[in-house]
Amino acid sequence: MSLTRFDDHEIDEETPFLPNHEDLNPSQTPLPTAQICILLTTWLADSVLSNSISPYLNQLVRELPEVGGDARKVGYYTGIIVHLTTFSKRVEVNQNARQVSLHYAAIAVTSFQWNRLSDHVGRKPVLLSCLVGTTLSTLLFGLSRSFWALVLSQCLLGAVTGHVGVVSSMTAELTDETNVAQGFSMLPVAWSLGRVIGPLIGGVLSRPQDRWPHVFSHSFWSDYPYFLPCLVAAIFVCLSLVISGFYLEETLDSRPSERLRLASPNSDSPQRGAGDSPDLEMSSNELDKPLPLRSVLTKPVVVTTANYALFAMLSAVAAVYIPLVWSTPVEYGGLNLDPASIGLGLSVYGGMGGFFQFVFFSHFVSRCGLRRVFILSIASCAVIYTLFPFENVVVACGGPNFIVWLLIILQMSSLYSWRVWGYSGAMNIYIPSAAPNRRSLGAVYGLSHVATSVSSAVGQVAADWLFAFSLTHNILGGKFAFIVFLGVVCIELGVSTQLPKNTWAHLEE
Repeated sequence: MSLTRFDDHEIDEETPFLPNHEDLNPSQTPLPTAQICILLTTWLADSVLSNSISPYLNQLVRELPEVGGDARKVGYYTGIIVHLTTFSKRVEVNQNARQVSLHYAAIAVTSFQWNRLSDHVGRKPVLLSCLVGTTLSTLLFGLSRSFWALVLSQCLLGAVTGHVGVVSSMTAELTDETNVAQGFSMLPVAWSLGRVIGPLIGGVLSRPQDRWPHVFSHSFWSDYPYFLPCLVAAIFVCLSLVISGFYLEETLDSRPSERLRLASPNSDSPQRGAGDSPDLEMSSNELDKPLPLRSVLTKPVVVTTANYALFAMLSAVAAVYIPLVWSTPVEYGGLNLDPASIGLGLSVYGGMGGFFQFVFFSHFVSRCGLRRVFILSIASCAVIYTLFPFENVVVACGGPNFIVWLLIILQMSSLYSWRVWGYSGAMNIYIPSAAPNRRSLGAVYGLSHVATSVSSAVGQVAADWLFAFSLTHNILGGKFAFIVFLGVVCIELGVSTQLPKNTWAHLEE
């Protein structure tokens, strides 16, 4: 293995960015709590907005002129608008295939450009611009009265969601080796809070003229019955916009330039092609400017992005299968749960996931190492797919309800460990450490978000199609789809071994 020397220290790709706990300096860098809390308001607003639509989306689509109240068409139209769908009591395989979301397509097209722009003009201007666009698209959604107006508003929303990567970039730039895990563990707390607030806003405030006819008696509320939850969600975004505009500090140039690490014989150099000498010492001028895209595609970036994309696919598949299998009739391999039970299970997961990550994630990273935590989170997702058949067997045999719910709790616990610790935690630490220099951090986040958007869309389509195919042809008793994705888990475990033990090594001057 090739080594890079700097100030009499040997550095390679296995040199930990987060040192082992026995090597930690007793004095940890204080976390810039105030600045991170400002970023959390953006995360909270985005979560509230995303989760406020789901309670009323199906009813909204059902009332569209194009649908005409036909419940069989709802899943088709919602699948195009966003990544939601409804499931009928009867599994009509060919009609319930999930459509590729145009919302995700818009994210894939624009995310890289927004994050790359932040490398040139700064994080804060891009963040504020995206928040303005998010506010406008949310209000447009509430004022939409046709299918294509809804599609346009969701495409606009997807086109301005570049701020998600910018927030991650700013969090990485506000932290260092000693507190990066703690900093990123705070982001899911805000997202989990939005999972609780968002559905309440969407469920309670939709069609206000039916609930409070004396207060909302104007004809506007009859013409636009879903504008109020969109307005309240937009207010959350506006509050985040105002707070960030006045109090958020630019982070792009807030830390000194870095002298790049690189020590893998297979790594790409920002000055050389792949396979050239890995020894690298960049001038301060080169470190202070964004690198060309070809130079950004180093081995650390490619390996990290590949892991992130596979992880996103598995996450999207789980998001499809949990409500789908739970709502599917028992004779088709499901649990036949009612919407209230499904909502309860998902709400408990949403509320508790961020809390446990904030409390335990940084502790486990310091004790076990980042790669080990990531691999364990991948392995835990195998439990999700494995438990579906067992849940169905218990229900089909008339087993006690508490056993079914114990299996569901185990399944949701595995989902929490997998998605929150691995997807939201470990990957958000690996990505900034993979960036060739700080001025290319936005580009790296942009590439990762493009990859995850595409893989999520592919995962959603594949999940629905394989589930339907397995049931239609009775392949392995309808369990073939679960076995396929267990194979994908094995592939992801193999790819994850290419990650370093902690993070890709960085050296600061």
